[in-house]
Amino acid sequence: MRQVNSQGRNHRPVLSPETGKHVKLRLFPQEPAGLILLSQLAQQIVLASATMAEILGVSAEDHGKLVEDMHNHEAKSAELHFALLTHMRTSFVNPLPREDMYALSRYLNEAMEKMDAAAELVGLYKLERLSKRAADQLEIISRQAELTVDAMGRLNNLDDLEDYWIEILRLAKRAERTHRVWVADMIADMKWAQYSRHRDIANQLVEVTKDMRRIATQVGSIIVKES
Repeated sequence: MRQVNSQGRNHRPVLSPETGKHVKLRLFPQEPAGLILLSQLAQQIVLASATMAEILGVSAEDHGKLVEDMHNHEAKSAELHFALLTHMRTSFVNPLPREDMYALSRYLNEAMEKMDAAAELVGLYKLERLSKRAADQLEIISRQAELTVDAMGRLNNLDDLEDYWIEILRLAKRAERTHRVWVADMIADMKWAQYSRHRDIANQLVEVTKDMRRIATQVGSIIVKES
């Protein structure tokens, strides 16, 4: 029998009676709490996307409460991030290497911080009637986050996560194109001061999509290491 590694993971290939293929058999029980926390972190981004959509749909005088709601999402995300760090320190057996779980949690939390920053900037600048490109980016972020909620809960079974990895990368490329068109439109239509304020929002939102891409790339790295 192979000795268990530092993460408490030990896989022995066995033949599946249903498929006739070799699968990995886990010889030690694992705690799902870490994956639940990662899913909850991703869910905060889903909720934040909905809050951001509300912010963009109201007048400047109504920004205050919604921006505060976004701050609450960010605070909850930080709480979940630190809860995961505590869990990893105290748990003997984790479904993934600690460095991978930490990276996923950090990227999720950083994405949430950028969503919070985008909302705060809208409030500080008292912006109204943002480009429809903002709604396009929020749609992409929301879809990325929804897929990630599901993927984080399935990290103990990597065989069916390759599609997630590929789809997130496709969405991230779409977000990059949307960002470029948004910036080009702003340069053509806005004076410098207005352009500068709107560009700040555009940059924050595209950075969220990049963090979601980093999460998918990390998952892809895990898939490769575990294959």
